[in-house]
Amino acid sequence: MSEIAVRVGGQAGDGIASIGESLARCFSRLGWHTFGLNAYQSVIRGGHVWFQARAADPRPHSQGDGADILYALDKATVEIHAPGLRRGGAVVFDPEKFAVADGELPAGVRAVPVPTLEIARKYTSQSILQNAGGIGGAAYLAGLPLDMLHEVLRDSFGRKSGEIVDWNLGASEAGYRAAEKAAGQVPNAVSKKGAPKLLMNGNQAIALGAAAGGCKFLAQYPMTPASSVMHWMAAHAHTLGVVVKQAEDELAAINMAIGASFGGVRSMTATSGGGFALMVEALGMAGMTETPLVVVESQRAGPSTGVPTKTEQGDLNLMLGAGQSEFPRAILAPADPAEAYRATVRAFELAESWQTPILVASDLHLSENFFTVDRAEIDLNVEVPSLFTVQPNGHEYLRYQYTESGVSPRAIPGQPGLQFVAGSDEHDEHGHLISDIKAGIPKYILERQKMMDKRMRKLTGLAHEVPEPRWEGPADAPLTFVAWGSTVGAIRDAMVVLAAQGKSTNLLAFPAVHPLSESAVRAAFQRTKKTLLVEGNFSGQFGRHLRAETGLYLSERLLKYDGEPFFPHEIVARALEVM
Repeated sequence: MSEIAVRVGGQAGDGIASIGESLARCFSRLGWHTFGLNAYQSVIRGGHVWFQARAADPRPHSQGDGADILYALDKATVEIHAPGLRRGGAVVFDPEKFAVADGELPAGVRAVPVPTLEIARKYTSQSILQNAGGIGGAAYLAGLPLDMLHEVLRDSFGRKSGEIVDWNLGASEAGYRAAEKAAGQVPNAVSKKGAPKLLMNGNQAIALGAAAGGCKFLAQYPMTPASSVMHWMAAHAHTLGVVVKQAEDELAAINMAIGASFGGVRSMTATSGGGFALMVEALGMAGMTETPLVVVESQRAGPSTGVPTKTEQGDLNLMLGAGQSEFPRAILAPADPAEAYRATVRAFELAESWQTPILVASDLHLSENFFTVDRAEIDLNVEVPSLFTVQPNGHEYLRYQYTESGVSPRAIPGQPGLQFVAGSDEHDEHGHLISDIKAGIPKYILERQKMMDKRMRKLTGLAHEVPEPRWEGPADAPLTFVAWGSTVGAIRDAMVVLAAQGKSTNLLAFPAVHPLSESAVRAAFQRTKKTLLVEGNFSGQFGRHLRAETGLYLSERLLKYDGEPFFPHEIVARALEVM
């Protein structure tokens, strides 16, 4: 076996995500690299939702194309997903709920009845236990060992009473045996591939990276798909020594984070595009007062409320221009949880070193879907040095001193001999305001220009410290994909498909989209022959930014803005057209 994908579908409230995550955990504990796609709608009950757990070798970087096993909790799931099943696949269903005839399924796909409701009634009147029977049937057809499924279920229900755990174990085994009886011997058993792997989504990786990077204060207002950053941090707050505050709105959240950072505490907030739109005025205050701040912006399909449970890369323009006037910032764009962990650690380092806001650009596809991570990819031994001035300098302390790098001495407020003024108005080196009665006087006109130049010099340093564009694939490939953020995953999988067809491609990925080093970017593009820009938005926002900063225009594009993630087959088809 080189790949298997198990999909489960039904209505919101049916426990679809729990089933899918449990299957993904089985694969990851057997040492297989796994990708878990959680597709849901913004309703508590009803509406169609589904989860796919894909295990593959080589490592999968996306949900892939198609599936092998489908556990359908309703007939709509069969109608929607059966056409995507590969030859040799199967549909698990309960004949008491609806019928599935072999003629309704693609060639080579069979229907496997499993009496999930009948199994559930042996233990309780609650129909939710049907999922245990269904996951048992799906696990058997996927070739998963029953003891591994039971290990995962014990962990999942460990906090509940022993009776509930026993019910789920018994029902899952009954479903497993029912599928075995109905389908016979499965062609492939999933054997152990190596050491168990970590399984996490992007938000969990971001929260873990924040903790490792020294974050001690998170202020956040819940907004899909960023909410689980706060959920994870709150669940581990006591262990990690982090204060987590659910604010009354996004304005309060960012201002709380700025206040904590001003007081010397590494701080963060997280939101999506609608919440970030409310934060931009305060973001400018952090830029003016040169206060370190990390902001996670997890993009979703918009504008306005848009499609709140679907993905997009449509907020890059907003992040580039957030806040009135101009001030330095960097925008990091990780592609997977391991990168998200490292990017968040780096965001805190950059924010503290350069005393400016740093944005981590995520999106729903990265934030809420599950990836396996090797333990070696997560380095928890992060040094968190103090970057504060400790020697008092009397009344000559210049908090905003003009420096060649643009970075001035910084002290924790209120220390004797290190007092300073930090207003949101323009100021001189001491912090004294020049925006009121001094504005327009030649001396202070010059002061404003000098202070602006000082702040903006940070961009030069940031351009050399953010992660550089990264090459993947053969150096002499005739086609180069250009991408940023989570889109990179589907491209990696598409490159494998193209290579199997004898088509050589490579990838130029941008883990940081701002600031860009013009010379480094131009040098990178001199190595390319043909390029294909792949972005999850309507206008090719990164392509436009790249042209504005370097003059490079990428004419061949694949743009997607329907709320769904990229699938490898879409990228393969467009690449073949361009080639």
